[in-house]
Amino acid sequence: MAIQMKALLLGAAMAAIACTTIIALVLSLANHQTLDQPYSTQYGIVFDAGSTHTALFLYQWLGNKENNTGIVSQKQSCDVDGDGISSYVQNPPAAGESLKKCLDVAKAAVPEGQRKTTPVYLGATAGMRLLSLQNKSLADNILVEVTKTIQSYPFDFRGARILSGMEEGAYGWITINYLLESLIKHTFEGQWIHPKAGKILGALDLGGSSTQISFTPKDPVKNPASASNLQLYGYKYELYTQSYLCYGKDQALKKLQVYLHKTAGSSSVISHPCYHVGYSINVTLGDLYNSPCVVKPNNFNPTAIVLFSGTGNSSLCLSLMENIVNLTDCAFSPECGFNGAYQPPVNGEFFAFSAYFYTFDFLGLVPKAPLTRVLSTIDTHCNKTWTTLTAENPAIKAKYLKEYCASAHYIMTVLLKGYKFSNAWDQISFEKQVADTDVGWTLGYMLNLTNMIPSERTRAVTGVPHSQWAAQVFFIVSALFLSLLIIVILSVRDLSH
Repeated sequence: MAIQMKALLLGAAMAAIACTTIIALVLSLANHQTLDQPYSTQYGIVFDAGSTHTALFLYQWLGNKENNTGIVSQKQSCDVDGDGISSYVQNPPAAGESLKKCLDVAKAAVPEGQRKTTPVYLGATAGMRLLSLQNKSLADNILVEVTKTIQSYPFDFRGARILSGMEEGAYGWITINYLLESLIKHTFEGQWIHPKAGKILGALDLGGSSTQISFTPKDPVKNPASASNLQLYGYKYELYTQSYLCYGKDQALKKLQVYLHKTAGSSSVISHPCYHVGYSINVTLGDLYNSPCVVKPNNFNPTAIVLFSGTGNSSLCLSLMENIVNLTDCAFSPECGFNGAYQPPVNGEFFAFSAYFYTFDFLGLVPKAPLTRVLSTIDTHCNKTWTTLTAENPAIKAKYLKEYCASAHYIMTVLLKGYKFSNAWDQISFEKQVADTDVGWTLGYMLNLTNMIPSERTRAVTGVPHSQWAAQVFFIVSALFLSLLIIVILSVRDLSH
């Protein structure tokens, strides 16, 4: 009888263990889940090596991608001390040294464990394009020196190169339309979608040595040399873009000085209608003709000095700009920009940035102002004396203050007569930033490059919900408890016998 009871209890124990084990197994298989861990933040750095200054931009994005293009945002920016890298022709190593302050800022901002995988790019624009035209070996030497400096930091350096004008224009267009969510939009539900009726804007960029216009025309681009075909977030765009080398603000104003010098005869004192009455500046002929954008006289003394004396004649200043902006000799008429370039009619709204913004911001005309107010404001400013102007703007350096009149008239000539915005002036908005991000080519450059940066692989973990896990533990512990209890009972019975 005792043996039968022992066998019965042992069988019950085994049955209990088997049942609870089966229940736990069924629970674990019934609702087993796979979850993706959050993607880590990745970083990228772009140096904008412009003609007058260099800036570093630090971007960040999650390791996943949306239709093969990363969702990028600006984390930080840093202005490099000194002039543009093209100014270091006499001391190329100093061009590299100038970058260290901003590289240190970026190094501190990127987590140590991610620095080796953070790509760094340096893109040089029109200043270096001009230097390369003058002396390619000098331009190459400067690129070698900035490369040495960047490679000394614990980043993944991907190269320093000179961007073409077409690239600069296209990347600026990408930046604007990305920031305005015209290319991709984040929904309330947390999804990234392509806007069904996205408003595509054009881009107007005015640098020191070149200017760019980029937009999507109503009709296909007729000149293949001016067409850029882009693919972003799974969609294709045909873009018209034109870059005008030597027509940046600084080079245009140098062209004006040269024109005034050549038409002044032998006089060493030259009237300058775009300079204010009371302002004058001495310039050596060597400095005046030191650019490939101007034609040097056959025989001239580079150490000779000429004096430009301001006359504050706003209307004459404006009319002289047409001598700088070539509005004739276009084989594509009537679809023309300036300097003989093909341009379809402007289409849609535009953002004007860089020197466009800085000039109009000083004049109090941003982001928009009626054309009549713009023209009257420029006239009023140009007709002020230098004494009045410096008294009103004591914090602005003379080298900037003296140029706003000429810059404003040059801008109006380019926009109204060059690009033909006379009937579409209200479509232009002068902007510096959108969504706390600087408008320029660098973000568009990084967005384009993220197509080539590998996406982070999904890091998946598998498991079960917490409540289900608790139930499994309960049944397993119960089975063990019952088993131990029966074993104890059997042991006690054996001892009692």
